[in-house]
Amino acid sequence: MADPDISEVHFEGLTGRIHASRRPAGSDGRSAPTFVLVHGIGTSHRYLHRLHRLLAETAETYSVELPGFGSMPKPDRRLSMADYAGFLRAALDQAGVGPCVLIGHSMGTQLAVEAARQEPGRFTQLVLMGPVVDSRRRTVARQAFDLAVDCLFFESPSSNLLVLADYFRCGPRWYLTELPVMMAYPTEERIAEVDAPVLFLRGSRDTVASRDWCRLLAGRAMSGEFREIPGSGHVVQHTASGQVAQAIRDFVASPGRALESPA
Repeated sequence: MADPDISEVHFEGLTGRIHASRRPAGSDGRSAPTFVLVHGIGTSHRYLHRLHRLLAETAETYSVELPGFGSMPKPDRRLSMADYAGFLRAALDQAGVGPCVLIGHSMGTQLAVEAARQEPGRFTQLVLMGPVVDSRRRTVARQAFDLAVDCLFFESPSSNLLVLADYFRCGPRWYLTELPVMMAYPTEERIAEVDAPVLFLRGSRDTVASRDWCRLLAGRAMSGEFREIPGSGHVVQHTASGQVAQAIRDFVASPGRALESPA
């Protein structure tokens, strides 16, 4: 697969990027979906690269680099989830992306939910990987502990290297500026307002997005399904990218089909 085309996105004083892999050669475009990937807090498109590459083998695929993260300039104000959703819509408009499957990871799942609330009908399906923040563990101390356990015991060296390097690029000021936004967003309430089918996807060893939490969200969605990837932690899209890509394709091809992994 060729490297994605990269273009800057400017919206209301914010700057980000969109990485675009256009329709694969030989595709007629009539049945293949379009995928859009959104990263989580402190990170960037880089830990989505493996999944992006696999999805782009058969469909148009885009990864969004949010303002303030990766190498993007830091905004001069705190951004709300509504601000991020507005930026995402502007990025998709600039790239000429129509109806699409929106795929978020960690904080990116909150952004996906908010974008789907703001513009019903634009997103044909949502895939929420490692959704946050568990309402029963909504403290910074508990989230930090769960993330540390995940990094120490359930992630690969390459995923830890990518995430830690991106945390360094993001810097503590911007991370801590946006952390309260993530902690306060009521995913468990907002998900009920999303009219698109939703797949809740987690690694079976994910200490951040627990099985009970993901099942709770799936039960509150208008049309929710749950799937686990065995043996993976929170950064499942990097450590088990092939299984994640297949789970997404299966969900998109047959929404409503039972996908839940055995307990």
